[in-house]
Amino acid sequence: MKGIVLAAGKGTRLYPMTKPVCKPLLPVYDKPLIYYPIAILMQAGISDIMVIVPPGETDTFRALLGDGSGYGVQITYAEQPVARGIADALLIGREFVGEDQVCLVLGDNIFYAHDLGATLKKAAAQEAGATVFGYWVEDPHPFGVVEFDENGRAISIEEKPRHPKSNYIVPGLYFYDNQVMEIAVGLKPSARGELEITDVNLEYLRRGQLQVVPLEKNFTWLDAGTADSLLEAGRTIRNIQEETGRYVGCLEELGLQEGWLTPEQVHATGDELSMTLYGKYLQCL
Repeated sequence: MKGIVLAAGKGTRLYPMTKPVCKPLLPVYDKPLIYYPIAILMQAGISDIMVIVPPGETDTFRALLGDGSGYGVQITYAEQPVARGIADALLIGREFVGEDQVCLVLGDNIFYAHDLGATLKKAAAQEAGATVFGYWVEDPHPFGVVEFDENGRAISIEEKPRHPKSNYIVPGLYFYDNQVMEIAVGLKPSARGELEITDVNLEYLRRGQLQVVPLEKNFTWLDAGTADSLLEAGRTIRNIQEETGRYVGCLEELGLQEGWLTPEQVHATGDELSMTLYGKYLQCL
């Protein structure tokens, strides 16, 4: 399975912060925001990753992430010339995905749970169809809203509805089989001129091949798209790390856990960053 991180948003809701710097490079507590979606892919067992960035930003991201070898993965880059919607990432990554399955994650989404890796690996193991998640929120209006029947089966998804049929939204994490490439090619722009990921999910629903997994209350999902949510995300990450003693989104630790890095490699990075708490944490792994 290949992994795609869509990190090409302009971040206009965060102006003036994001005028000089791309939103996924902003800090969320002690790490750049982009670390957290990459961590999601790594916990799903995915080591071949494409990061889609804004025009002219490839070198900036490469300066941070390199080719991924420091985390035990392979990272390549592509640019999204024009913001055409989430589903456009599938078209940009078409050659990269090839005949494989793909997991698409948004560059400003953060997920955390103590058993998150098991949930993600189960979704990645599905050989046919699509798997997305349902997350309960107070205000579902700004999101894609999923409706379940009495048996817990998804029966509809609406993008930014005026009258939501539930409080469950589909956060920015999607697992697809290779059918998604053909579905993405056939998409038509919505009324707002974008290729909607909800239309992709609706096509899988129409085919009877969409699995929507409701996330339990122990799951934390954060959408760091506004100043308030960015601040809340930083506070949440800090609290989790202080309470558990484990770092969230630590890519070197995940590479070690997946067997892609050796302890010696992780400790060497820790030595380079020994002036920081992050580096000291790596030294102790």
